[in-house]
Amino acid sequence: MTATPWGFRDILPEEAQAREDIALTVRQCFKQHGYLPIETPLLEDKAALEEGGRLADTPFKLFDDDGRFLVVRPDNTLPIVRLVSTRMRADDLPLRLRYEAPVVRAASRNTGASRQFTQLGYELIGVGGAEGDAEVVSLAIEAARALDLPAWRVVCGSVRPFKELLARCEDASLAAEVIGFVHENNFVDLDARMAQADIDDALKRAICELPRLCGGPEVLDAADALLAAAGVGAEATSELRALCAALDFGEDDRDARLSFDFSIMNSFDYYTGLVFKVYAAGMPDSVGSGGRYDAVLDGAFASAPHVPAAGLAFSLERLETARPSAAEEAPAVRSAAGDCAVARAAEAPLRIAVPKGSLNKDALRVLEEAGLDVSALRDPGRHLIFRARDLREGADAIGEVEYIIVRPTDAPAFVACGGADCGICGRDSLIEADLNLLQLVDLKFGACRFIEAEPAWRAGEAERAYARRGSLRVATKYPRIASAWYQARGVNADIVSLHGNIELGPIVGMTDRIVDITATGTTLRENDLVITGEIMECAARFFVNPGRARLDARVRRLAERLAAVVG
Repeated sequence: MTATPWGFRDILPEEAQAREDIALTVRQCFKQHGYLPIETPLLEDKAALEEGGRLADTPFKLFDDDGRFLVVRPDNTLPIVRLVSTRMRADDLPLRLRYEAPVVRAASRNTGASRQFTQLGYELIGVGGAEGDAEVVSLAIEAARALDLPAWRVVCGSVRPFKELLARCEDASLAAEVIGFVHENNFVDLDARMAQADIDDALKRAICELPRLCGGPEVLDAADALLAAAGVGAEATSELRALCAALDFGEDDRDARLSFDFSIMNSFDYYTGLVFKVYAAGMPDSVGSGGRYDAVLDGAFASAPHVPAAGLAFSLERLETARPSAAEEAPAVRSAAGDCAVARAAEAPLRIAVPKGSLNKDALRVLEEAGLDVSALRDPGRHLIFRARDLREGADAIGEVEYIIVRPTDAPAFVACGGADCGICGRDSLIEADLNLLQLVDLKFGACRFIEAEPAWRAGEAERAYARRGSLRVATKYPRIASAWYQARGVNADIVSLHGNIELGPIVGMTDRIVDITATGTTLRENDLVITGEIMECAARFFVNPGRARLDARVRRLAERLAAVVG
């Protein structure tokens, strides 16, 4: 009997019933506010969807009998935009639409992630400004309450302030690099790039610090101060202030339910203002996300040249994982449904993934200098988990912590999938993992270089082999880094992935060269290998789960302490 393809699974009656109950609850919330159901095809014309904005990657593409390039729907918003622009009229505005539909997206193999999931979403088309923002956020709040999500929180941001800053760079290539770092949540390389940029210091500071702002409404004041120093007016955050004033939380509940985070700025070519996410306690990923995309429908109607639009999509799988009933009644189902995410109790100790091996000694040093008790880790034996306490007291106290001892290459997966809140590993491990992580601090130890090398006695053979067969054979433990480097240089490389003693690849003639890390160059010299290319420099970094960073202030407190330690 054939199993399901990887990234897909069957859903049996018990779980299907739980999912149906969630969908019915969400559907009723949307229906009560006049949102009407809509359905779009599973297959869409790729070119037609891309007219609306950047298309999320999909692993399933095909040609139909007419030769059209089709994709399996990776998103529901852009198909609805396509439908509205071709089937609706300006007289139909405003439109309140809702949907329950599966989507399929690309996922890294062997990470436990699903490729198919179900979205429960809604779109408000034709109502803009504070009124529209308040409606779409309030509807998400109502759904979270109806589902009784544990300690749920709405985290809001906006792409507008950052766009205003980038417009003042007057350097398109610099702006593109900055956007790339922000999309990747890579604040360490963002800082390094800004240090080299030939722009005003106040603008540099704003670009680096704005994505790090996270907290209650007071964060808007801090954002305004940064923006003003860089020459950006207060109107950049006015929409968020108006939203804060319009939402009806009740004074006692607002601080617990609403926060602002300017690192939620992805999809610059799609969203135009408000972006927001809904989180539930213990979940490493948001259970829903959305925002305002006013430019997507511009020009769709001759009589209405500008059509504002905003919406949100919940993930049914993540809602299922987050709901208390799922944890109490069906823990096995809950584990299977979480799209690689592990829910942890909100009051759990702060869990830190600590690397073993060459990075361990310095990792313990910086954690200890940051005020954490690491004495149990000096001689761990075969134990893998240790509890300790923060040695500091006061406003920045962290309280109880829990260390898990992992390989550096595994640390990104533990943090991304919710097994830990934060961790330490080398930059190389983060690049190879390619997971959704927030890189906050360059810890400045474990420095090494990524290099390309070949045996000295085989000088010139790689070039002749490349001329003959049109490709370079390269042995490496870092296939993603190696592939990206060769691709950027326009070199066709066949990567041979090895796990140890990769120097043997070219020595025995299996490959032409290697891509590896070196600190002192001793191994290269002892095997008579010479460097033929410099790829990049690496050092250890402190990184966190983005969801935990937005829900748990302890994560950012530890980041601030570590940054102070390393200077």
